[in-house]
Amino acid sequence: MAAAETDREVPSALCSEFLQFSAKDTAAKWLQANDLPKEVYQHLARYVPKIYCLGPNLNPQSEDLLAQLLLQAPLEWYLCGEEPSTGLAKLEQNNQPSQLCGHVFKVGEPTYSCRECAADPTCVLCMQCFLGSVHKEHRYRMTTSGGGGFCDCGDTEAWKKGPYCQKHEPNISDSLQEDPLANLSADMIARTYNIFSIILKYAVDMLTWDKEDELPQGLEPPERGDTYYCMLFNDEVHTYEQVIYTLQKAVNCTQKEAVSFATTVDRDGRKSVRFGDFQFCEQAKSVIVRNTSRQTKPLRVQVMHSSVVAHQCFALKALAWLGHIIRYSDALRRILCQVGLQKGPEGENSSLVDTLMLCDSKMWKGARNVYHQLFMSSLLMDLKYKKLFAIQFAKNYERLQSDYVKDDHDREFSITDLSVQMFTVPSLARMLITEENLMTTIIRTFVDHLRHRDLQGRFQFERYTAQQAFKFRRVQSLIGDLKYVLISCPTEWTDKLREKFLEGLDGFLELLKCMQGMDPVVRQVGQHIEMEPEWEAAFTLQMKLTHIISMMQEWCASDERVLIEAYKKCLTALTHCHSGFTDGEQPITLSMCGHSVDTIRYCVSQEKVSIHLPVSRLLAGLHVLLSKTEVAYRFPEQLPLSELSPPMLIEHPLRCLVLCAQVHAGMWRRNGFSLVNQIYYYHNVKCRVEMFDKDLMMLQAGASMMDPNHFLMIVLSRFELFHIFSSADCRKRYNRENANKDVVQQNSTLIEEMLHLIMMVVGERFASGIGQVENSDELKREIVHQLCIRPMAHSELVKALPENENKETGMERVIDSVASFKKPGVTGRGLYELRPECAKQFNLYFYHYSRADQSKAEEAQRKLKRQNGEDSALPPPALPPFCPLFASLVNILQCDVLLGMLGAVLQWAVEPSGGHWSESMLQRVLHLIGMALLEEQQQLESSCEDNEVTFNFTLKISRPGEAPSNTPSVLALLETLQNAPHLEVHKDIIRWILKMVVNIKTMRERTAAAPSPEGSGHCQEETVRDKDKAERKRKAEMARLRREKIMAQMSEMQRHFINENKELFQQSLEELDASTSTSQDHSPSSWDSALVCVGPRRWRAGGGERRQVVTCILCQEEQEIRSDGRAMVLAAFVQRSTVMSKNRRRPPHNPESYDPLFMHPDLSFGTHTGSCGHIMHSHCWQRYFEAVQAKEQRRQQRLRVHTSYDVENGEFLCPLCECLSNTVIPLLPLAKTSCSEQPGLSQWLNTTSQQIKTLHAAHRKAKSATAGETQTLEDSPPPEGFRLDHTPVNPYSSSIKEMLTTFGTATYKVGLKVHPNEQDPRVPIMCWGSCAYTIQSIERLLVDEEKPLFGSLPCRQDDCLSSLARFGSACWTVSCLSTVQTHFIRLLAALVPNPQVENSPCLLDVDMFHLLVSLVLSYSAVHCLDSSGLSVDAAQLHFFHLVTVAHLVQILLTSVPVELTMDQESGGVEREEEEGVCLFYNILKTHLGSSLPEMSSGWHLWRCVKASILPYLRGAALFFHHLNGVPTPPELHALGAGEWEALCTYLCLPSNLLQLYYNYQDVLKPLVKGWCSHPGMRQCLQSPETLISFPRESNKLIELPEDYSALINQASSFTCPKSGGDKSRAPTLCLVCGTMLCSQSYCCQTELEGEDVGACTAHTFACGAGVGLFLRVRESQVLLLAGKTKGCFYAPPYLDDYGETDQGLRRGNPLHLCRERYRKIQKLWRQHSITEEIGHAQEANQTLVGIDWQHL
Repeated sequence: MAAAETDREVPSALCSEFLQFSAKDTAAKWLQANDLPKEVYQHLARYVPKIYCLGPNLNPQSEDLLAQLLLQAPLEWYLCGEEPSTGLAKLEQNNQPSQLCGHVFKVGEPTYSCRECAADPTCVLCMQCFLGSVHKEHRYRMTTSGGGGFCDCGDTEAWKKGPYCQKHEPNISDSLQEDPLANLSADMIARTYNIFSIILKYAVDMLTWDKEDELPQGLEPPERGDTYYCMLFNDEVHTYEQVIYTLQKAVNCTQKEAVSFATTVDRDGRKSVRFGDFQFCEQAKSVIVRNTSRQTKPLRVQVMHSSVVAHQCFALKALAWLGHIIRYSDALRRILCQVGLQKGPEGENSSLVDTLMLCDSKMWKGARNVYHQLFMSSLLMDLKYKKLFAIQFAKNYERLQSDYVKDDHDREFSITDLSVQMFTVPSLARMLITEENLMTTIIRTFVDHLRHRDLQGRFQFERYTAQQAFKFRRVQSLIGDLKYVLISCPTEWTDKLREKFLEGLDGFLELLKCMQGMDPVVRQVGQHIEMEPEWEAAFTLQMKLTHIISMMQEWCASDERVLIEAYKKCLTALTHCHSGFTDGEQPITLSMCGHSVDTIRYCVSQEKVSIHLPVSRLLAGLHVLLSKTEVAYRFPEQLPLSELSPPMLIEHPLRCLVLCAQVHAGMWRRNGFSLVNQIYYYHNVKCRVEMFDKDLMMLQAGASMMDPNHFLMIVLSRFELFHIFSSADCRKRYNRENANKDVVQQNSTLIEEMLHLIMMVVGERFASGIGQVENSDELKREIVHQLCIRPMAHSELVKALPENENKETGMERVIDSVASFKKPGVTGRGLYELRPECAKQFNLYFYHYSRADQSKAEEAQRKLKRQNGEDSALPPPALPPFCPLFASLVNILQCDVLLGMLGAVLQWAVEPSGGHWSESMLQRVLHLIGMALLEEQQQLESSCEDNEVTFNFTLKISRPGEAPSNTPSVLALLETLQNAPHLEVHKDIIRWILKMVVNIKTMRERTAAAPSPEGSGHCQEETVRDKDKAERKRKAEMARLRREKIMAQMSEMQRHFINENKELFQQSLEELDASTSTSQDHSPSSWDSALVCVGPRRWRAGGGERRQVVTCILCQEEQEIRSDGRAMVLAAFVQRSTVMSKNRRRPPHNPESYDPLFMHPDLSFGTHTGSCGHIMHSHCWQRYFEAVQAKEQRRQQRLRVHTSYDVENGEFLCPLCECLSNTVIPLLPLAKTSCSEQPGLSQWLNTTSQQIKTLHAAHRKAKSATAGETQTLEDSPPPEGFRLDHTPVNPYSSSIKEMLTTFGTATYKVGLKVHPNEQDPRVPIMCWGSCAYTIQSIERLLVDEEKPLFGSLPCRQDDCLSSLARFGSACWTVSCLSTVQTHFIRLLAALVPNPQVENSPCLLDVDMFHLLVSLVLSYSAVHCLDSSGLSVDAAQLHFFHLVTVAHLVQILLTSVPVELTMDQESGGVEREEEEGVCLFYNILKTHLGSSLPEMSSGWHLWRCVKASILPYLRGAALFFHHLNGVPTPPELHALGAGEWEALCTYLCLPSNLLQLYYNYQDVLKPLVKGWCSHPGMRQCLQSPETLISFPRESNKLIELPEDYSALINQASSFTCPKSGGDKSRAPTLCLVCGTMLCSQSYCCQTELEGEDVGACTAHTFACGAGVGLFLRVRESQVLLLAGKTKGCFYAPPYLDDYGETDQGLRRGNPLHLCRERYRKIQKLWRQHSITEEIGHAQEANQTLVGIDWQHL
């Protein structure tokens, strides 16, 4: 208690002291002081503890205010030497605006990068600069910032062009960069220097202070109390839940407080959780430590003296103040930079900036954020000091990174994150490389952290612990830094840069040497591998380094000297690596086809082999660059090309490719998934550029320097196939009879893979430097082959192409030349389709196809050729020529070993009996032959007359084999195969090959005879082609004739059948006639027989039309709908709705006491019933539902998962269409009615009021009888034929009654959110309300979609409406009769005042359509007692007329527009209507006087009345049509001008509605007067904001901006409403009302019905009656929610230019609103289909079921 008292006293003592304080005098005193630092420190020591940290709850408002007055004001006075506001304004005025924008991004703010002009992807603009820049017309990328970076506008090095936006455009005068200090007086500079150095030193000392109980020299407080804080610090190890639980135990706070503590700790990095004396805090600390130290290291807690905490709070404030002050002037910024970087007395690393950096990992999150922000706004914004800071940063780089690796905070809170701000500036990066040797430093630091090596010094990532994995993730950020340094390639090299780059390359090669051969695998034979080896770490490393390796090659390629040196270094490194591998390599000699070669014996299937060969691959890349840059031809003497040993170069890459082939052949199955995954990534687009592609290049480089026969023999030997092809009689068939089936199968696959490899070595010439091509050709080829599989969306193509270090694929530049774009519709996405002329570039054996892709592409291309009527051969495409360095590769195609192999496979195919060859093997052989022929043809075409073409493949394939075996030539074999019956598929390609051979022979003869340029070859080809065409035509003609013959036969048979069964057909035709004629009778042939749906003259159904037969979907039985038959039901879904609400602010009713009899015209809550239209027997449905319940109970015992429906709430899925339902509506027959002469309105009203009186009396009697009172009441005599004692007979069978109760109770339960109670008097009211609301919502939908009133609804909605209306008129039979009668009496009293009914509502507070429906449906309960022959029809008509007049009054009172001056005359067409309406309006005006405005224009009034009453009339037409089953007139089946007349006729109304009033004036006059004099009327008219005017506009979803970034911007400035000023992590926009919510976070959870729910779920209950539609702005996805357990994600209405959505904003293409898709979402909402949509989504995708939707 004592503490509280002192708390109360302190302020008064302080106040007097504070009031006397003068900042000006203090500053003046400081100016005189000799020892300024001491003075300032004394001031701080005195005041800081009095302002900050005075109690358990910090009060930031008053603290900030006092700090401003007592601490910052004197500093500012001292600095300016005058009133700070004027001083700072002067500074600002003299300051030249900076050309750098420097806006620091908040979390979630949109950032823009131009994909055409940015120097690298880290160059970004803020929204303001972007909108004012040239880049908004370019291809840009939009992302959301993680916070912390800043806008690069104005930085000339960041942009290739357009570095300035309009705002930061430099003036001409600025070009002379003067020193910013020139504008300040020396005096001012000195003062600034003094104050900045003191304050910065103070802040640094306090933030890096590690003692908890004492303060630095000079800051000790004058008096010291025993007040401590127990301070909890953030770490990234413990979860929210652990922290919350621990706090509840340690400082016994509530869950809510603990959540708030945890949120603050997570946000600011620390929070005091207890305040008091030392003992008290120490005790909390021990509990926290004890509770969190079990699994991990404990939470960090410190007990700190309040004065220490106070000074630390002010230190943060002081840094923020410095950041704020330097904004006024560049000069101040420069002084602060000087102060920060000035070396201290200790020499190296002693400046204040160094101290902060080196203590970074010891500080808490909040402190780090503040000083990082200060560095950004000071050091990084001053170009001179940015350079000096970068040098310090580079000097301390290793220490900073080591601290970061041990630190447990994420990278964004570490000082190392600033590397991106410096290393990406090309000039700075080069300077740091040359002066600080940065490249080597980074690489060395990286290698130092990866200490796990095996005996050969390779990395070993085995049995990776979580701790190591964490560290490894941290170390990867170093690779990011290296990438930043290398990201822009130098254009000018200095000797120093060359030297340092090559030194860095040495370090890099050391790193690659540690990776060469890591994670080797050995084939498992016998049993399966026991433990899957660790492979991911190595691949993660490889993926991270991929871009670095590519960039290193780019750097090398930009300078010839560097390239030559790098090539030599890399070769040395590779030789060094090879000298270490000697396992299983005995030398052997292989000979075949008259050639022999010396190599080593090595079996991939027995020895160790590794996929990681980065050194070989780097060398391959450099080797290709030698050719591309032509260095190889210009400086051959400087290159060690002659010393290369090609077999050594190809050895390891070849082993790697053989490993892949063997895995495909199934030889490594027992090695488990880790190997399969490695092979997958080796070929995957993320890694292949520096893995698979480079291995192939290395084979090409090696093969180009070897004898092709030798190369092929080594390949055969590595594939372990040499023995098959080398035996003398291999053509006959090597002896496989005794071989086991698996081995045969494996060898077949290996032969296929090896043939494919040879194709790739010879045919892959699209890399610039291997073939004579441009870079874009390679890209085009990739795209063509992707699109040959199928048309693809932009994002799929991007994923299939390799990205460079700038995340670019370069696709946009070339895509239009090879593909055309097809826009999407309302669903789906835009697709690129291959241009037909590009199909001829298709290569079936494209090296980047996976097996699946290849077969899909083959199928698609063959299909395409068949459609175009060509033959289905897929010959190899023409290839570009090789570069000189690789030119010798073509000789592989004509070397003896290959011809031997081709011959062997063809020979096996000729005699297929052995079955040991495969079709795909043959296909590959034919493809190779085709490649060779094309090569020869191209060489012949391009050669000049004089030089001989050395490539003579045709000659070699026509030579038969050598003497002893005399095997037939390849050509002869092909001719044999052309007619082989078992090779039907390959016919086309063989025919193409033979044609090519003929062509080439004629070309050769021609060149030998006379070099005539144009060839007969073409003619020959033409004739063959013509023959083909003619043959095809003949076949097609025959097929057509055959088809026609069959059709003729069929129609003959049909005629025959009809003749035989004549009677049958006759009968059905007659019936048809009859039905058409009857329908004509009822159609309105003349006005008097017009269709009328209400009143005594209404159309009546004959007996035949009343019959309705339906089929049950469960038992398939047919059943007629009869009131005494078995009940048939419709599956239905009842839900609360606010879709038509005009007042979302109305608080929800208390369900227990709410009386729903009258619906307010704002329709704020309604109950909507929908149905899927499927019909069942009630007993079938009950059985089905019981089964569902039983299944659910069984499932609950097994596992607790929400299904997509909630059985406890009566939900189930329709058995046929799986639509979500929660009840069933019984189907009822049309009621029979009699027709007789009926009384007029006044007579009928008299009768009815008498009946009501009688009922009143009876009800009172019944009440008093139960109460035991006996006095007699005056009984009014009942009208004639009205018998109270008459008990009406219930016409319905028991099953129907049961279903009536079922549906009634369900509607009541859902609509009011109460427990089911079938006795409740409100049950029938809710049912009538649901009927009215559903009809109103459907009427609005038809208007919005511009559909006619009748004939356009799907039959499921038709059935639903008629069932609802008929159910409404029958539900009184299962309710208490007197209850329904009371409802009727109260309803009628709203129109016809009744003295016995109290507090009837004012006319303006009642929705007339609801009133009409309830009156009509409740009347049956009164009418059943009447036997006088009054018909229901008359009553319906009178009700309708009464309500219509009341609605007219409503409209004239609320909806008349303010008068317009133009008095348009309608030319007398509707003259009487206009006069009538004017008269009527004036009558109302006499009753209400000044509340109504003057109106003289009848035309306006009548137009307004017509428009306003139309929705009501359309609703009434729907209602009576479904209730009475009256057919609809054709005029209402179309949209058109005649709607008004048709409606009035159909509804038995005069088309001049005012005649209603004048016809019954005697009755209506007093009624109108009564309505107007209701006490509530004046009140309503005087508060226009609550008045509802008619016609009610349909609600729309909110307007969304065209450009998505506007939304992101709006969301980034949205702060969480609960945790003061904190950025919300998941801002979510309600599409119904436009509120922005803070979703998915603890801070905004609220309690709803005893459960914690997130902001969105809570909002759905307030805004959408439990249903919600949201847009998650950062994820760009729509969220649909229903209740607490149901939700799903839905495609957003924003598309990029390629017609695709970008959920998660991963691609970053600009997004624009697609109106059609937004309309589709709006339609979902208006149709009340959201819950249904969620149900379908959850059924289709089980992962959605597990999400805790209520926490969103």
